[in-house]
Amino acid sequence: MDSPIHIVTAGAISIFIIYYVWKLLQIGRRRKDYPPGPPTIPILGNIHQIPKEDVHLQFQKWAQEYGPVYSLMLGSKTMIVLSSDQAIKDLLDRRSAIYSDRMDLYMGQTLLSGGFRILMMRYGATWRIIRRIVHNLLNIHAARSFEPYQILENKQMIHDILKDPENFKQHLRRYANSLTTATTFGFRTPTYEDTHLQSLFTIFGEFAILAQTGTAALLDYLPALRIVPSWLLPPKRRAKALHIREKALYRYHWDNVKAIIKSAAVRANPCFSVGLAREQDKHGFSDDLASYITGTLLEAGSDTTSNTLLGFVCAMLVFPSVQKRAQEELDRVIGVERMPTTEDAESLPYIRGCVKESLRWMPTTILGAVPHALMRDDEYMGYRLPKGAGVLNNVYAIHNDPVRYPNPRRFNPERFKDDTQSAFDAALNPDVSKRDHFTFGAGRRICPGMHVAERSLFLGIARMLWAFDFKRPVDEDGNEIVPDPNKVTQGFVAAPVPFKAIITPRDEKRAVMVCQEWENAISEQLDRETMQWRNIPEGMRAAYSQEWA
Repeated sequence: MDSPIHIVTAGAISIFIIYYVWKLLQIGRRRKDYPPGPPTIPILGNIHQIPKEDVHLQFQKWAQEYGPVYSLMLGSKTMIVLSSDQAIKDLLDRRSAIYSDRMDLYMGQTLLSGGFRILMMRYGATWRIIRRIVHNLLNIHAARSFEPYQILENKQMIHDILKDPENFKQHLRRYANSLTTATTFGFRTPTYEDTHLQSLFTIFGEFAILAQTGTAALLDYLPALRIVPSWLLPPKRRAKALHIREKALYRYHWDNVKAIIKSAAVRANPCFSVGLAREQDKHGFSDDLASYITGTLLEAGSDTTSNTLLGFVCAMLVFPSVQKRAQEELDRVIGVERMPTTEDAESLPYIRGCVKESLRWMPTTILGAVPHALMRDDEYMGYRLPKGAGVLNNVYAIHNDPVRYPNPRRFNPERFKDDTQSAFDAALNPDVSKRDHFTFGAGRRICPGMHVAERSLFLGIARMLWAFDFKRPVDEDGNEIVPDPNKVTQGFVAAPVPFKAIITPRDEKRAVMVCQEWENAISEQLDRETMQWRNIPEGMRAAYSQEWA
């Protein structure tokens, strides 16, 4: 017969077990005062309902079902999904002081990035210093100073497409990458076959996949699983190995440019890294962190600009009437005697509309890149939004809101016929209905490179339309092959799935001018052997010296 002590002990253990089982089963459940959302199951919450592909379509569907602010329970974490322009303005912009943190992204930030990736860095003193540095060095005045780089790279891109139109995707990617290496490090990427360019796209592609795997979600949202050793979790092992490769690439670029900047014998070309080196001397942050600051700019500028231009080419095939009207505007304002420049932007409202519509219609950050996170409890629309919750900018759902953008899947630059704002000014407009798109993010986490990106996109779109006709290929039976714009790549950033296009010069005079412009640029500005800058415009040096003094 058991003693009273044994009975009490057994009872206490039973209560203890029951309590902790009950606590375990509470994981994944939605509190009654949280925003609504899809039904949950214990522990996983809604993780099992998130599809492996086309996540943006599921998030749009939930927005239609549960409203502009809904919640997902992801293991032990909560995700608040904002699917209206007003919610973005009210929370991410107006309450940015408490909506600028990041969730604890174990796979993406800890394993894949060593804690250095600025995009995923938690809010704090280090992030605030870096944010101030990056915004100061990439402000609108600095963006204008980059124009010689943009014009040169654009001339090569147009020439490359003329000579090798079938590989237009490669030429767009080289254009975007070389623009970014020039503005970040001061050197060019002359060919698509450049080993470092190839490494960048390969590594970032692998990063995008690993950061969004089911394993990543489990490690991010069920932290207890992080103790599982790498030999039992292959994605965890691959993430650590990928970080080593990525860090080596970023340090290669940073160490090289820093050596040039510090050298008394060589004059560094104007670039972001010149200013960053000065800030490093002032604040004393590590070379590893500096390399990830520049590396983050490199990957962001390379992928997003080229993907947006790919989306634009796709739109020209799907909506040929837009191409015709845009070319009519170019012919009326610019003519055949010269190529358009950034100074022509005010006179080309339809082309400006093409830029804005490209960013809306095929957003690269289709789900707002990386979710924000709440720094303390908040209340909105009668719902409780808990501290630590992720806050996702549901870009695709907002961009396809038929009230905000009638017939949203139609590529229609006319939407912006009266919009003369830059993307930055539109983001700051207190009337959120006047904002053009949400691709560059919101609040204190808004993309610092948006000034440079917008100018590069204008030049790319205006000059491609000036120089070329874009036509649909045909199959064996003579039927036109139209790309499906609703099929996009999966992962961290989106682009149309591979498609073919027939690209031809609009006339012989334009073709000759494209060749002459590129040959003149080589003769006047580049070293023919290395195809690197030989003569940087002195006006550009003066502008940078004044801007960063």
